[in-house]
Amino acid sequence: MIEIYLFVNPLGKYCFNMERQLLQFIEEEYGTTNLKNKKVQFRFLPLVNLQTIGDVMQTRGVDRQDLEERNNLFSTIYSASLDCKAAQFQGKKKGRQFLIKLQEAVGCKDIPYSQALSEELFASIGGDLAMFKEDRQSEFVKEAFFSDQKIAREMGITKHPSAVVYNYAYDCDFGVLVEGTNTVHRIQELCKVTDESYQIFTGQQLHTTGSKFTTGASHLSLLSN
Repeated sequence: MIEIYLFVNPLGKYCFNMERQLLQFIEEEYGTTNLKNKKVQFRFLPLVNLQTIGDVMQTRGVDRQDLEERNNLFSTIYSASLDCKAAQFQGKKKGRQFLIKLQEAVGCKDIPYSQALSEELFASIGGDLAMFKEDRQSEFVKEAFFSDQKIAREMGITKHPSAVVYNYAYDCDFGVLVEGTNTVHRIQELCKVTDESYQIFTGQQLHTTGSKFTTGASHLSLLSN
């Protein structure tokens, strides 16, 4: 079995494109049947922290020192993250469909984010809108979001998109953290169930930091399970 944790910007165009490429690869490589049998499991986790907000500001050409814009952006992405967690309460598939719809609308089509937009998009994928609105206001959704941020901190995640891949077909007790522009390509390599596909990670000298193991390469890390 392969388990993939994806840490994403819920409003990001680049994350949207990465997710579409990755889902297409998994569909072509393993097929719908295997996905239903949960041989490949995804967890999409919205990520919000000071660095991700700063990165988004830089991408948009906004001065990082603009405190008002930083606060507005944080509030918007945080709200979108809660929307995504509420959608996930109705199942992983619904959560994934909603996330992609939201990223496409805001990140790709430049539709301004709003709660009304989120509700419209969730209804469009056949979700229970009344339940979504109720869950969205609950403390459980906030707790789920903060749990995601805790997972990110424990895994050493600081930016999006990032992914952590556990390939249980290979005899190892670690996951591999992948970041940056080659994220999809690296995940594809890690999904291969041969010893050779892990040699580029296990064959390098490791430097330990607590329970984490880093290769010294800027975009690769080994995480103990």
